[in-house]
Amino acid sequence: MLESLIAWLGEDAGAKLAYITNGKHMAWYASVRFTLIAAFGSALFAILFGLIGAAFKQSTFLPVRWLGNIYTTMVRGIPDLLFILFFPLAFERLVEYFLARVHCGADVLAAATGWPPCTEAQWLLSTGDYLLMACISLGIVYGAFAANVIHGAIQAVPKGQLEAAAAYGFTPKQVFWRFNVRQMWVYSLPGLSNVWILILKATSFLSLLQIADIVQWAGRLGGANYIARVGLVHPDWRWKYYMVLFIFFILLTMISERVFAVLQARASRGMSLAGVNDNV
Repeated sequence: MLESLIAWLGEDAGAKLAYITNGKHMAWYASVRFTLIAAFGSALFAILFGLIGAAFKQSTFLPVRWLGNIYTTMVRGIPDLLFILFFPLAFERLVEYFLARVHCGADVLAAATGWPPCTEAQWLLSTGDYLLMACISLGIVYGAFAANVIHGAIQAVPKGQLEAAAAYGFTPKQVFWRFNVRQMWVYSLPGLSNVWILILKATSFLSLLQIADIVQWAGRLGGANYIARVGLVHPDWRWKYYMVLFIFFILLTMISERVFAVLQARASRGMSLAGVNDNV
């Protein structure tokens, strides 16, 4: 089928089509899955850490409230690039340290001049392992942003409605889950949409964790390609491949905005939108 299409397009167009559908380019297209998995996985961890952080900030127990404030303040100030490099490497070294304590023995560990001290302590991570740790790293970073958004949304729910619900006989637990949390999502979705966009942008760091993502493949394919038997195949075309990535992320952003608009409309059904529209 591909040969018939090439013949129909003509020699020049067919050659270009054959080039962008070769094995390396197909691997580039397939690497999109790493970006999407990292984005959705990081978003789930960000919501989880955001809910925990917001709950800590809402706590009446002062030390717990301090922990919530420390988390949202300190983590937001750490560059996400630094965090995505530090957390996987630190966790890998921690695991290898415990493996060394178990398999290498105290004498070998004390006399070691390199790391790991013995081969049994070496932890070889797969692409899936690095992808999981990238999701957790980004989830921790952007969970701090989500925690602030959720905390502010909880505070924005009109207190009069909560008091009215309590007056009608709802228990404090029912008031929290049926009224406070239910309306909190309406106020938090605009802010959470910004957190999601930041997560999408941060997935471009995956190549730093030995993950062959779309950014790494774009650099490989776009770099000047020289083969000894044929000479220069093409000069530096990286700007062309990065332009494709520009368009790809813009399309993801446009789709995300549409999805969040639908979620906002769905969550706002049956509610007064005056306060929500002011926040947006």
